[in-house]
Amino acid sequence: MEIAGCTAFVTGGASGIGLAIARALLREGARVAIADISQDWLDEAVAELGGETVGVRLDVADRSGWAAARETIEHRLGPVDILVNNAGIGPDLKPLADTDPAYFDRMVSIKLTGTFNGVHTFVPGMRERRRGHVVNTASMAGLIASARLGPYTAAKFAVVGLSEVLRAELADFGVGVSVLCPGLTATRLMETSARAGVDQPPGNPARTSPQSGIDPAVVGELVIDGIRHNRSHIVTHAEYADAASRRFEPILAAFDRVPVRNPDTLPGSAGSAQRKPKP
Repeated sequence: MEIAGCTAFVTGGASGIGLAIARALLREGARVAIADISQDWLDEAVAELGGETVGVRLDVADRSGWAAARETIEHRLGPVDILVNNAGIGPDLKPLADTDPAYFDRMVSIKLTGTFNGVHTFVPGMRERRRGHVVNTASMAGLIASARLGPYTAAKFAVVGLSEVLRAELADFGVGVSVLCPGLTATRLMETSARAGVDQPPGNPARTSPQSGIDPAVVGELVIDGIRHNRSHIVTHAEYADAASRRFEPILAAFDRVPVRNPDTLPGSAGSAQRKPKP
């Protein structure tokens, strides 16, 4: 997709990965609007980005806020061609059985419901115009499960699935979809989470020094490549490839233990995924 001349909207755009994506989009010639729940960070980011950048204060869990954001952005910059659902909060590192239900609900409302709210608000227009691209930020935790990341992983896995479904649904309408799965990145995630009321215990990855995470600018450039080439999955850390492969080994092995019963009903084509059960 050609980015120059497009209108782009980035949530969680006042810092970290979101701000890096906004910078990259501006360099490519897009008109950019950013949203954040923090007004002071939003003001700082808009001042830095300059030009005609539009800032919108938004809690992505608030559907009425999305409607107001669309009205503001379309009035100032025109219809949104590129939507980046990036807003999120960090993990609290508690065992899943000990997780505060309020934290679980907040995580889902921001990351999963917030992503859906963006899709619901802007994708119908893209589909009608037969033009656009959606980037949904998940995480490497959306591909690989780890202990003590229960609500975080659940929401990120859900965003990966939502994105894959959306990609399949929009393929015939000229609208691309990518899911971004970054590893550890130098961001303000700890501060963002604290402002959202999430307790940040010692040892939380969100407290890690910036030197141990990659530069968000690297992520921004990978997202530009993903939009331009309509890549289904955008990852940032090649060293996780083996872990991702190991995750799928038991899943594929489970298929080997049972016969293919109705090959004509399999997704894709008649019998396209026929795996012979191993003895």
